[in-house]
Amino acid sequence: MASAAVRRRVGLRMRMTLAFALGALALSVILASLSYELSRTYLLRQREQSILRQAYVNADLVRGSLGNLDVIRVGIPDLLNRLELPSGSHPVLSHQGKWFASALAFGRDSVPIELRERVLDGQGARQRFILRGHSQLAVGIPLPSVDAAYFEVVSLDELRRTLGVLRTSLFAASFITFVGGAALGAWGSRRVLQPVRAVADAATAVASGDLEARVEVGRDPDLATVATAFNRMTDALAERVERDARFASSVSHELRSPLTTLAAAIEVLVARRDELSPRAQVALDLVASEVQRFQRLVQDLLEISRMDAGVSSLAWEDVRLSEFLLHAARNSSGRGFPIEVAPELATVVVRADKRRLERVVANLVENAETYGGGVVRMDLRRVNSALRLGVEDAGPGVPIDERERIFERFARGKDARRRGDTNGTGLGLSIVAEHVRLHGGKVWVEDRRGGGARFVIELPAAPR
Repeated sequence: MASAAVRRRVGLRMRMTLAFALGALALSVILASLSYELSRTYLLRQREQSILRQAYVNADLVRGSLGNLDVIRVGIPDLLNRLELPSGSHPVLSHQGKWFASALAFGRDSVPIELRERVLDGQGARQRFILRGHSQLAVGIPLPSVDAAYFEVVSLDELRRTLGVLRTSLFAASFITFVGGAALGAWGSRRVLQPVRAVADAATAVASGDLEARVEVGRDPDLATVATAFNRMTDALAERVERDARFASSVSHELRSPLTTLAAAIEVLVARRDELSPRAQVALDLVASEVQRFQRLVQDLLEISRMDAGVSSLAWEDVRLSEFLLHAARNSSGRGFPIEVAPELATVVVRADKRRLERVVANLVENAETYGGGVVRMDLRRVNSALRLGVEDAGPGVPIDERERIFERFARGKDARRRGDTNGTGLGLSIVAEHVRLHGGKVWVEDRRGGGARFVIELPAAPR
């Protein structure tokens, strides 16, 4: 569960980058370790062979010189000093039970006891050991013909320093490889996910209502399959939406004539309502109300079908907002409510479609009258470069989880469903959203200070 949560937090691109980086680091560490061990073994073997060759050469020189009695009595230290020795090497000689060395710091005790005993028993040997914190290699060669044993103690510090430089270089190379792998992973993930991002952008556009959005089919056969499938799906969706829009438009058009006839007949009956019995009057009122609601539904469906068909166009004209709001509010509600216009907007004229804006105001006022206890205040003010119209009601407000859904078609709030209210069509707010979108604006609902809901229309000061 924890690993799944981590995967959700870390994006695919980051995971690909980390995979490249860690893969490069693992390979570089393995190669560096192998290279270091092979180099260490080779250099150590070469160093030991070089020391052994020189030690045997020096041992032969010592054996040949020990036959001269004068050298034995007075010149063994001088003999050891004249030997050709590797860098950091110190000779030690055991002859007839006595020990000689070329330096006071190196004598019998500088040779490991195990090596001394083995060589004095007549066997040549070598041993690596630590002397005074330094790595050393001791070589022992028995010289039984002259009753002697020759030893060389050679420092391996130079080799250790060389291996340290090699280790540091390999570590630096591993780090550079890790950084290079991360950079390659970032570049590769960006290239690989670019088609996925294109599909995501196209899907977002389709979800926003742009059914013309398509994904470019590239040359990659694998990605071309995904792009082709997405485009086919979008084509099918566009055809389905267009077919549904045509159906709704056709049905709405077909219903207009019988509804007009029915409404005219009901008007005749309403004109002679007093001649009917009380039960017939109640039935007439119900029928008249339902026909009026039916006419409103057909009108809304025709409006939406035109929007879906893309034939809705705005009739731009100059609109003085302060006067427009007063007129629209007077026509939309039978009772008055305060309208507050910012002083700097009293004479502002904007370009807009007056008919659609009147429909927006009317629908918001009707929504407040039906579900929010009526409009209590309407205001207009400027916020940055936009104009905001607020319509406030005295209702229970709109829950946060419904504030986006109520602008969908045929969507109705929980309170309306709970009351069994069937007066509304569920299209009023969706038409508001469509008209505002055509003006380049947006609409939302928020809490009203003191209780209730506040619907906000934001329009650009200049039309787009």
